[in-house]
Amino acid sequence: MIVIFGASGNVGKATAAALRGAGHAVRAVVRNEQQGADLAQLGCEIALADLLDRASVSNVLRGADAVQILCPVPVGDPHPAASMHRMIDMTVEALRANPPSRVLALSDYGAELESGTGITMLFHALENQLKPVMQNLTLLRAAEHMQNWARVLPVVLSTGILPSLHHPLSKRFPTVAAQDVGRLAAQLLLDHGYADGLRTVSVEGPQRVSALDVARTLSEVIGREIKAHELPREQWTPTLHRAGLSADHATLITELYDTHNAGHIDVEARSELRFGTTEFSEVLASILPSNATAAR
Repeated sequence: MIVIFGASGNVGKATAAALRGAGHAVRAVVRNEQQGADLAQLGCEIALADLLDRASVSNVLRGADAVQILCPVPVGDPHPAASMHRMIDMTVEALRANPPSRVLALSDYGAELESGTGITMLFHALENQLKPVMQNLTLLRAAEHMQNWARVLPVVLSTGILPSLHHPLSKRFPTVAAQDVGRLAAQLLLDHGYADGLRTVSVEGPQRVSALDVARTLSEVIGREIKAHELPREQWTPTLHRAGLSADHATLITELYDTHNAGHIDVEARSELRFGTTEFSEVLASILPSNATAAR
């Protein structure tokens, strides 16, 4: 039995689909039954769990041969770091009490850095707490998800402007489709030929992009001109607050982009590097509202 935490998300659902397609038993862990509807149609066993409750996590781990761990950043939480640290603590305690033979942890580019990465420091904490507990641990560090640009699409479609925290606009950065991360995770979970120990794998898309590239691709997909705009540093925090992020969450985001823009976040030298196959244009087309291309 392979247990997938966060199975209703873009990555988890792709992992579950790939594993079920290969004929493996999958226990899909979700927060509520509604999230499990599509996964049940794939033939997954649906399990409900609260990552802030150790007993709940321990229950879904029973009988697991392999586990895919995801500790999601709590959206709308006034103190997301504190909540995520509690999730990590609960998950690691449950794994220590009932260790499966293999664990794959979904992580981020830059998780090896000791400080200054904002929200990525939470994945640094996850990795460090898992390392002494699991004998066979794979860290799958993903580049920025292409789907994350969906957050700014309402602004883009209403104004024709793509605001970017990536500075300068010409800076090329790694990004990856969430479904490619999920499919690779499934392959790594099934890789019995890898010796027991710690394995670090990084994944990004077919090519790196800049904010200018994103705007150009959006223009092509939508059928009207979209211009990239370098959001001034002093506007980051108020903009994130208007988007509904708490003060603590906004700080985590600004710290991350400061470090990213300084060029300190990339593939760790000792990591295996893999590449997804999904192009940015495919993802953007899939996340646009159905009427977005009507005004060509």
